[in-house]
Amino acid sequence: MAFEETLRADKRVGAVAAPKGTRPFASFIVCTRDRVQALVACIRSIEAACAAFPAITCELVVVDNGSTDNTPGELRRVAASSSMVMTLVIEPRPGLAAARNAGMERARGRILVFIDDDCEIGRTYLSDLARHYANGDQRVVRGGRVELGNPLDLPFTIKRSKTRERLTRDVHPGGFVLGCNMTMHREVAALVGPFDERFGAGAPLQSAEDTDYLVRAYHLGIPVEYVPDMTVFHHHGRKARAAIEKLHRSYSLGNGALCLKHLFRAPWLLRHFCWTLRSAWCQSFGGERFDPELRLSHWPIVSMNLMGAAKFACLVMASRAEPTELRRIGETTPGLERGR
Repeated sequence: MAFEETLRADKRVGAVAAPKGTRPFASFIVCTRDRVQALVACIRSIEAACAAFPAITCELVVVDNGSTDNTPGELRRVAASSSMVMTLVIEPRPGLAAARNAGMERARGRILVFIDDDCEIGRTYLSDLARHYANGDQRVVRGGRVELGNPLDLPFTIKRSKTRERLTRDVHPGGFVLGCNMTMHREVAALVGPFDERFGAGAPLQSAEDTDYLVRAYHLGIPVEYVPDMTVFHHHGRKARAAIEKLHRSYSLGNGALCLKHLFRAPWLLRHFCWTLRSAWCQSFGGERFDPELRLSHWPIVSMNLMGAAKFACLVMASRAEPTELRRIGETTPGLERGR
């Protein structure tokens, strides 16, 4: 069971208490494990963005998912000098999806903003966020631009497209909106439900908890949108190709499991596997690699997709439990009731 601690209420001089029952405009949900220095930089960037756009109210929910360093103590130190409302949640269940669910349960904002602990948001993030939710659809899963935080890191787990676009069946959902920069109205979260805790870092299927969420939203008729602003800077720290290759395989494992999970309600995912298999075959005869710059091959995608599908089948047979996503978030996390 998760433990929750409010680290700081809004104690700014002259701050006016919000009327009882009102919500912050946005809840930043940051999940972390043993990356306290990166986490502090992430929090400071959120504080700076909030200070640059004080027209809206925000809160910060940090979910510590089993840190063995001094994360809780450092957070209390940071909170002592912060003007933000901060909540620390200790979630003992391992896995990023479990941590995200714990954060969603305790978030009070109308807009839920998922930021990874190794990311820093741009100064205009909040003004971009407010504009999109004021002028665009409310019922949408929306993600923004992801740039490299350190130019020495290899160009992976980023998205630099300058074009606003929406997910279609012709595009694989993996990486369309990155989980390190993903937002939604709380009513969307109530409709889609919690993250599937079999997926994601720290879980058996290693990745794709964010992609699974996109597929489920898309299946419900909820648009999935990428916007070329709302920028975050990702300090992923991978400078060696071997580290990228390992991550590439983890992503492919999760995507294979995803394909089997949604075989009947999203059979179009299987088409992408077939396209990858064709590309891998062509690569064997001189065709282009999956990523020529990083020298990433199509073949690990094929093999890990198959392994992920097999692993998902084993998990289903072993558990014989109702899939996590079929339990409404109102049942499992009553704190996330709908409401504007």
